[in-house]
Formats: sequence, C-alpha cells, structure tokens
Amino acid sequence: MKVTFLLSSAYAMRGDVRSALNLAGALAQRHEVEVISLRRQKEKPFFPVAAGVTMRSVIDVRPGVRRLFPQGQVRTEVALWRMLRSLRSDVLVTARPGLSVQAARHAPREILRIAREWGRPAVPGPVKKLYPRLDAVVAATEPAREEWARLLDSGPHVHAIPDALPGSPWPRSRMDNRIVAAGGRWVAAKSYDRLIRAFAVVSAERPDWRLRLYGSGPEERRLRALVDELGLHNHVYFMGTTPDLTGEFAKASIVANTSHTADLGMTVLEAMGCGVPVVAFEGTHGPAEFVATGYNGVLVPEADERAFAGAMLALIGDERRRRSLAAGALDTAIRHAADEVGEQWEKLFAGLR
Repeated sequence: MKVTFLLSSAYAMRGDVRSALNLAGALAQRHEVEVISLRRQKEKPFFPVAAGVTMRSVIDVRPGVRRLFPQGQVRTEVALWRMLRSLRSDVLVTARPGLSVQAARHAPREILRIAREWGRPAVPGPVKKLYPRLDAVVAATEPAREEWARLLDSGPHVHAIPDALPGSPWPRSRMDNRIVAAGGRWVAAKSYDRLIRAFAVVSAERPDWRLRLYGSGPEERRLRALVDELGLHNHVYFMGTTPDLTGEFAKASIVANTSHTADLGMTVLEAMGCGVPVVAFEGTHGPAEFVATGYNGVLVPEADERAFAGAMLALIGDERRRRSLAAGALDTAIRHAADEVGEQWEKLFAGLR
C-alpha cells in the first residue's frame, strides 16, 4: 500500500510536523510512504525522517532554487491542484483544513482521503461544505473527535487516534538533575512569560534549581527582557532549538507547560516518553488531555501563576512523588508509541477500504 502525507511544510519546527513524521516512519516499515511538503524552505527537515520515507515538495522556496512558478498564493494553489490531480497513491493523509479542503476538491476519488486534524478550522464554511467528500477525519483525542463530529454532522465519520511518539527506546531521565525544562515555539499563545514569573517564585525558595527554555520565536526579545527585569539571568537559560527535544527533556526532572491554546501537546508526550512528570494548566485541550494529577503530573488552575509555582515547588521538595509521577508518565507515553499508533491507522485504512 502507498501512503502519502501532505503537510504545509515538512521542514518546520511544529508539533504536528513531528507527529506526522513519526507516524510516517512507523508505517514505512510495512508500506510505501511519502511525505509531500507544500513548501520547502530549508535543505533538510528540522526533525529526523525515518529510512524508507521519501520526501518531495510542491513549491521549493529555498534561496537560489529556480522555480517553475512565479511566487504568490495563486500560483502555489495551481501547483497544488496539479499535484493532487496527478497523485497516484492508495491513501492520502492531509494535515490542516486548508490542505484537506483542496484534497476533497482535487484528489482522485479512488484514493482514500483522510483529514488529520488537531484544532478547529478558523473558517468552518468550506470545511462543512467539502469535508463530506472525504473518507474520514481523524482527531488526536476524544474531546477533539466529539467537537469535529458536532461540526461535521453530515459526515464524514470522525475517528480518534493519538499522536505518535518517535520509536522507542526513549532516553530516560534519572530524575536527579535540578532542572525544570520547557520547549516549543516562543509565541504569545504559549505563555512563557507566565512560566518565567512562576519560576521567579521557585528560584527565591530553591536557588539551586534552573529553568531551561528550548525553542525560538518572536517572543524571545520580550522574554529575555522579562528575565533581566526579574533578575533571573543566573536561573533561566535560553537553550535555542533542537531536533532532539526528548534527549534534552531526559536531562530534566520536571517539564512545565503553560500554553493556553488548543494545541496537540506533543511536548507533553515527549516529556512523558522520557519518564518526566509534567506541570501544566488546566483546560479542555492540549496538555490537560494527557496530564492527570497524581498519576503522571500536576494540573494547575488556569492562569494562576502562584499555584503553578507552588506545584513546581511541591515536586521539587518531594523526590519520591516525582519518581512516582515519572512512572505514570512513562506508562502514558507507551500508549502513544509510533508502532502502536501505526497499527491503529492501518486498521482504519482497512476498514475504510
């Protein structure tokens, strides 16, 4: 069976890209798998691509590359339509509603067309109109599945399959480093400013602990200014980007997530794969769908920075509890291993065919 994944950019540092590449690698063990990137802006993908997965792009925007089409959104859409109409595959999995709408319009009907969704569409009109042409929609969690089912009351059927972690064995935290870690894009929605302010309370009581921030983004200057303002330059470290976030999380004893968006929580799962408990804010989406207080981490009331600091301090002061939560975190991650998730997708393919 040939399985094709269509991503906006397979070269970006995003959790949905990471999840799709992990799944592609698992399926490539038994199928022919390709990943098509609508745009290619870098020489190599940020995240590793498994052997057996082929890569190609619709539009190559790397500097110095001769383009078949002039730049512009209209020309990109024309190139996408041509690619979809000529696609020869058994299964097409599209990530993000914009690509899924185009697949519904232009991909051959004999191909199984599946939309892989993480959040709700910004403009639901085209989705409600064109998604009934698709064969299935797959959400990452049960609450997300229920939301999509309500939106698509006239079809297609919506399934829930979790995101895939990289193939094991995963690096394992020894839980003895005095480090709190956080990772992802430095954007306003991730609320790293709340984490920094909470850690100011932590460092006042436990100056021997450090906060490491992994990633990059437009908020970096403001976050660095906040660190200087709070006098935390010896306690908070900006570590930059890394394709091996799990390896870095394995050096920590706590992973913090202050995001208030409906994201898919890949950093939370990657932390749990290393056997590290997670402290996160409560909510209906993202981290709260994976973190269970007392089992694999701690959920804190939304926007309560003092409570977030208190939760971190409680774990810092109780090594036995940290290790107990670490065991629950690892058990949670096992259910998201790429091989197990890949088998769920294969059962879906078989059922749809």
